Amino acid sequence: MTTANKIDERFLLALRLLMAWTFLYAASHQVFDPSFSVTGFLSHTKTFNAFFSIFTMPAVEPVVSFLVAYGHLAIGLSLLSGFLVRISAPVGAAILMMYWLAHMDFPYIDNANNLLIDYHIVYVTVLIYLAVKGAGQYCGLDGIVGEWPTVQHNPLMRRVLH
Repeated sequence: MTTANKIDERFLLALRLLMAWTFLYAASHQVFDPSFSVTGFLSHTKTFNAFFSIFTMPAVEPVVSFLVAYGHLAIGLSLLSGFLVRISAPVGAAILMMYWLAHMDFPYIDNANNLLIDYHIVYVTVLIYLAVKGAGQYCGLDGIVGEWPTVQHNPLMRRVLH
């Protein structure tokens, strides 16, 4: 293995762990807080308020709040362990795109300092990069599980894990 490949792998590992921390930290404020609700976040939407208000309806809000909290936890654990990164990273990117839209006060994102681009877009780019590169293969469970005979003989599993 060349030095450049080792550096690439370490960089992928660092990005994967940084994104894992981001999702796990968010989950820690949601999963362990019985009063957590998406309503607080979604009550400040401006550009797509009609769309996001659907998620704050009394019949929908508890389900969405549960999915957000435990989705953050699952994505964070997946990135931390390097297991199913090619699935969790695009799901995380889709969630972050929703947050980006929810923060939008077109053409600004959250405030006048962010014209169309903010940290959500940077995180989305990193997550897509992790998925494309198969970052779970480097110091992650995807690399270990990907070598199992069951995975090697299943084209779909091989594509996801290896």
